[in-house]
Amino acid sequence: MKLFFREHIFLIAVQIVQFFVVLAIYWLDGYRYLLPAFYAIFLGLFFLVSYLVYHYLSRRKFYKRLTNELSSLDDSFQTTESSPISQALDYLLKGQYKHYQTRIKVLESKQDEHLKFMDQWVHQMKTPLSVIELTAQNLDEPDSSNIREETDRMKTGLNTILYMARLRTIEQDFHIKPVNLSRIIKEVNSENKRFYIRNQVYPNVLQQNKEMIVETDEKWLFFIVSQLINNAVKYSKGMSNRVNITIFEKEGEAVLEVKDFGVGIPETDKRRVFDPFYTGENGRKFRESTGMGLYLAKEAADHLDHRLELESKLGQGSAFQVIFGKTQNLTGM
Repeated sequence: MKLFFREHIFLIAVQIVQFFVVLAIYWLDGYRYLLPAFYAIFLGLFFLVSYLVYHYLSRRKFYKRLTNELSSLDDSFQTTESSPISQALDYLLKGQYKHYQTRIKVLESKQDEHLKFMDQWVHQMKTPLSVIELTAQNLDEPDSSNIREETDRMKTGLNTILYMARLRTIEQDFHIKPVNLSRIIKEVNSENKRFYIRNQVYPNVLQQNKEMIVETDEKWLFFIVSQLINNAVKYSKGMSNRVNITIFEKEGEAVLEVKDFGVGIPETDKRRVFDPFYTGENGRKFRESTGMGLYLAKEAADHLDHRLELESKLGQGSAFQVIFGKTQNLTGM
């Protein structure tokens, strides 16, 4: 209705001015008996209002479509009325829809090429890194340890790049199945064994039940837990020599918690720690921070329909919980 009046406000104003001009002409011409003039104006207003009412009722669907936002691109194929302007609008929207579909297909094709390139490049880089590690084993200390430390950092960076590229098509990368949380923890700890030793921070695994099973994607859960442990160790170094990894049930939900006793997170940074590329106050102190680890972990958890929650006190440490939800399949409990 508002759009209709905005479109016809000028017509209404012109008609009102025209009526006053007619009255003025009658008056200036010396005609003082204005009742016929008022009757003519009344008829003019009647026909104007009748025209506006008919025009609005016959075009109501058209104005409604112009006012309401499209809920999806497919709504562009809706038809309104048989009037020329309505048909022109339908034709324009259909043409725009086809144009955007063409552009989207081109962009998706380029994105797929980019993802394939990133995937191949990361795997190609892992081969020379493995050769460097094997070569480093024949060197004397501390050169051997220093080289392997740097290769581990490069591997972590390459994996982050790989998962960041896969995040765009994460729905197609899922393989949901029953996963034993205890086994995932063992695999993550085994993968990060040298990382623990190098930083002199060691995992302390606590389990209510060693056979706690959840429905999740094993590969992405491995990545999430690895990121949480990596952060816990990094921000505990020099303050504590342990990180607690706990598996338990809370209110019918399976929970995996990674808790450190390090620097903690300032209150001002808590609400932004999951933002991409945000490093915060701690990130500026620890130069290795990229600001992408927690972001990727949170995005993956959301797509898996898990919750990633944070509790932290400055100077006392942080606890990240992966909550798998009540719909998960828990056995052996």
